[in-house]
Amino acid sequence: MSSAIAPLVSYGSDSGSENESETASDHDSTDPDATAHLKPLPAAPTMTLAVLNAAPEVAVKESVETGKHLDPSLKEVTFNPTFETLFAPEFGPVNPFKSQQMAAPRNMLSGYAEPAHLNDFMFEQQRRTFSTFGYALDPSVGTTEVSNTSYIGAVDEAEKNKGLTVFESGAKKTEKRRKVKGGEAGEIETFLGPWAKYADEKDGAKTEEQKELDEITAKRQKKGRNEEEAPAEEKTDMYDYQGRSYLHVPQDVGINLRTADVPDKCYLPKKQIHVWSGHTKGVSAIRLFPASGHLLLSASMDCKIKLWEVYNERRCIRTFIGHSKAVRDICFNNTGTQFMSAAYDRYLKLWDSETGQCISRFTNRKVPYCVKFNPDEDKQNLFVAGMSDKKIVQWDIRSGEVVQEYDRHLGAVNTITFVDENRRFVSTSDDKSLRVWEWDIPVDFKYIAEPSMHSMPAVTLSPNGKRCRQIGEQIGGRRSGTPVREISGKWLACQSMDNQILIFGAQNRFRLNKKKIFKGHMVAGYACQVDFSPDMSYVVSGDADGKLNIWDWKTTKLYHRIKAHDKVCISALWHPHETSKVITCGWDGQIKLWD
Repeated sequence: MSSAIAPLVSYGSDSGSENESETASDHDSTDPDATAHLKPLPAAPTMTLAVLNAAPEVAVKESVETGKHLDPSLKEVTFNPTFETLFAPEFGPVNPFKSQQMAAPRNMLSGYAEPAHLNDFMFEQQRRTFSTFGYALDPSVGTTEVSNTSYIGAVDEAEKNKGLTVFESGAKKTEKRRKVKGGEAGEIETFLGPWAKYADEKDGAKTEEQKELDEITAKRQKKGRNEEEAPAEEKTDMYDYQGRSYLHVPQDVGINLRTADVPDKCYLPKKQIHVWSGHTKGVSAIRLFPASGHLLLSASMDCKIKLWEVYNERRCIRTFIGHSKAVRDICFNNTGTQFMSAAYDRYLKLWDSETGQCISRFTNRKVPYCVKFNPDEDKQNLFVAGMSDKKIVQWDIRSGEVVQEYDRHLGAVNTITFVDENRRFVSTSDDKSLRVWEWDIPVDFKYIAEPSMHSMPAVTLSPNGKRCRQIGEQIGGRRSGTPVREISGKWLACQSMDNQILIFGAQNRFRLNKKKIFKGHMVAGYACQVDFSPDMSYVVSGDADGKLNIWDWKTTKLYHRIKAHDKVCISALWHPHETSKVITCGWDGQIKLWD
């Protein structure tokens, strides 16, 4: 040790500065601790350190948890852990501030969702069973042990049906009926083929009563063929004491039916004053006698057309029988002496209003949906019909031949309405369009179709125009002189299938009047006929609920609603000479008069 210190001492003395040596010697003499670390330690007995155990074994009274801890983020475990291991808390103390719900294990906001394998067929089967029978298997119970407690819902019903599902409870298909074998195809006499009888079929011989019934029905059919198109005689006098027929306009009804003037002011009808009942099925159309309105013609689904009195005793004057299927539309000529009828038997028939005879019939083997005479006096021999094959066909009564076809629509033609002093006519169709045609020119010059438009199966012209002249006098039951001609109205009222009545201008550009839209009734699917009051103050229409709806023309407000029929109220007519008389007809087979 001394040998190590010696060079250091000599290193200190080697310095050339005497002052430094002096100071160093002075310091040594004064502070011995300064070099104490350089001096060797004094000799003393050595001390041995004891080995310290960092983790001694400690005797613990309580049982220590020896289970393995699982990392909560692990997706797979290579051993089979116990429940306690799986749901043990994470390391560290349990949070005392967490509620029981928050402390529970969960893998989503609402709780713990276990992924389960679900068969789509089984789920749909149980869902349908529950909606049909009211019970289903409890999904929390295993399907291996099915008992009464395994079902939820109507458990009694489940016991009754023995737990069968909606797919299992259906009646089992019976075995196909076997036919008698009819030999081989080569043998013509014995071969029965598809005409063979069933093995269990019994040959029931007809009883005597059955034979009699067959004879009676055969006779009736034969009689019906002979008497087709023959008028049914009604119990009424055909002519009065002056020899005038019922076509003569009455003058003793308290109102002038011959005048051309319309009532000054119309009023709302309030109550039912008469019911015409005679049709056995629904009434499809009604038409008033031209100009005077003293007779009412009705077409029905019972294949019959009836003529009724509007005044006096209000009898059924005549029944026109001739169509074999439901009658769809009817139309008087200008004088009312004849009328056309269109029916589902594909025939258009011309009838004599007075005698009831069928004068002629027309067909193009398609169903006519509407029929109209040309209102011009010099064209009373021409009529047009809208057909189911998208065409409008024009016939000449004299020759019985088709003289023109208007073929532009893309759907069955529903209505035909003459406008502009009968120089043009407007047609509507199932193709949701409205077309305007010049008479006798088979190309439409105006086509109105908007994406928002619906089909319009009923169209009525407003009675804006004044009548040109008074009705000619009748002599001997026939009309003399020129009958009434009405100037075309200003508006077209169209019953739209979106439960609205739309108003189109009828004089020039056929524009939709957006300020006049009449709502509040339910007509979707039914061609309910619209009509105006004679003074143009009200609009009337039936609806699908059998109600008669009356709107104000100026404000378009629904003023009045009357429950008129049990079924659909298909048509409503305001009498042209009366202030408040409205005639309705419905599919309940009744025609009613309101005042």
